[in-house]
Amino acid sequence: MTTPFFLFADAAAARPDQVFLSLPAAAKLDYAPGGFQINYGELEKAVLSQREAYRQAGYGAGHVVAISLDNRPEFFVHFLALNSLGVGILPLNPDLRSEELAYQFSIAEPELMVALPAYHHTGIEAGLLAERVIGPDGIVPPAFKPASRFEGRPDDPCAFLFTSGTTGKPKCCVLSNDYFVRLAQWYVGAGTGGALRVGEEVILTPLPMFHMNALGCSALGAIILQSTLVPLDRFSASRWWPSVAESGATLIHYLGVMPAILLKLPASEHDRNHRVRIAFGAGVDPLHQETFERRFGIALTEAWAMTETGGGATTSTAGGDRHVAQRCIGYPHSEMDYRIVDEQGADISEGEPGELVVRATGDDPRRGFFTEYLKDPVATAEAWIGGWFHTGDVVRRGADGALFFVDRKKNIVRRSGENIAVVEVEGVLQNLDVVAGVAVAPVPDELRGEEVMALVILGPGQQDRDPNEVARSIAQASAARLAYHKVPGYVAFVDTLPTTATQKLQRGEIKRIAQTLVSDACTIDLRDFKGDLRRLESAAKSA
Repeated sequence: MTTPFFLFADAAAARPDQVFLSLPAAAKLDYAPGGFQINYGELEKAVLSQREAYRQAGYGAGHVVAISLDNRPEFFVHFLALNSLGVGILPLNPDLRSEELAYQFSIAEPELMVALPAYHHTGIEAGLLAERVIGPDGIVPPAFKPASRFEGRPDDPCAFLFTSGTTGKPKCCVLSNDYFVRLAQWYVGAGTGGALRVGEEVILTPLPMFHMNALGCSALGAIILQSTLVPLDRFSASRWWPSVAESGATLIHYLGVMPAILLKLPASEHDRNHRVRIAFGAGVDPLHQETFERRFGIALTEAWAMTETGGGATTSTAGGDRHVAQRCIGYPHSEMDYRIVDEQGADISEGEPGELVVRATGDDPRRGFFTEYLKDPVATAEAWIGGWFHTGDVVRRGADGALFFVDRKKNIVRRSGENIAVVEVEGVLQNLDVVAGVAVAPVPDELRGEEVMALVILGPGQQDRDPNEVARSIAQASAARLAYHKVPGYVAFVDTLPTTATQKLQRGEIKRIAQTLVSDACTIDLRDFKGDLRRLESAAKSA
């Protein structure tokens, strides 16, 4: 195995004139309004120059450097330069507040932050000395203690990525060079169906480089393929298809909400004016998958992995029946062992939902996985109880071996013996016109154990309506799409929903809020109304 830098050096030697980074003018990026391109050979010169600056300042194996450069070309210069020396990076989400940043710094302990000028103040407020926060072209201050080794090895930390913190304090995943190389190799092979061509692909992603997907799959995948990367800094629906067309993208990345947003665009010549062969992502709403594929002529390849599992445990719908519109996450790759277990750790019957536990095949069950949760050996050990990594994802296995996502283990409402996936209820409610945002959580119920509660942000023009009337319309509309027991028994209208810095719902905080609001006078109890709906349905069926 090797490192990201050595893979890049090989690509630069083989194809120095091949465009590595390409930013289309259609993306209307502030830092590249007319577009931008740089080939492998040109970027290598910048990387080696920056490498020497870090080397002269004493940075090498054992050091950590924080990077806040968005998806700009400067990110890749600094990442590859540092990786060549064995330095691990802490890629930062620019939306983090200084308190959140201070927490990450306390765990990863970077001694330098390389950031765009607009982000300098957060690093200083988070506790770094002003001289330890520099711009991408800044003079590198000397390392506190010069390194004794200045070359990256497979087992060296490549990046320190924090979990999203949806149920508690974020944990810092130590991800090695070997982790990223294995992930990228899976991605260009089995993950995308093995149809990618060396020197010919254009991979476009709107995802940030502080995610393992963008860094490990898109960026390093492009390097392995000696092809072109189009790293947009964000997803913009209005600029999406023009950017895809202008860049000549052959593979695009998406997140679950993106197809739904793109389907709301009016039909235009851009719908089919592209070269895309593959779309790679996760979490597409089953309601939208078939419609999206038919309209835009692109098959969506759904995949599954976690920051912790990397290339050690992944699934993809490439190469098999995709089971469109069924929340299929695909087929386990050949180097992954897995089980689906109940609360006691016993194997579940075929077709029944249970927690997915995974490990690598062979003698090293942690091959390709994260190295550890930094400074948290207890959490690391708990995640690997019994020699299997416990994903916390509830899935079921189909007859053909495909896995189907049900929900996060902690995102289940247990009502009268029925397991209700909150993501399923949220998916239905989110598509109602009166709902602008929603989060679903379990709340205690004396008769049923737990009941479904929905925290709802009202859509435009709904604030002046009678709350009881709106809540009942939500229950009635959802009853047309959901089984009776899944319909919300409580609705509380809120102004905002707690999210992480990466805009994921903070499930732990949502549960706490829901349990606080369930007895609030403003919360609407729909349990009797829900019962009336069921009785009316039963009467209609009997008539």
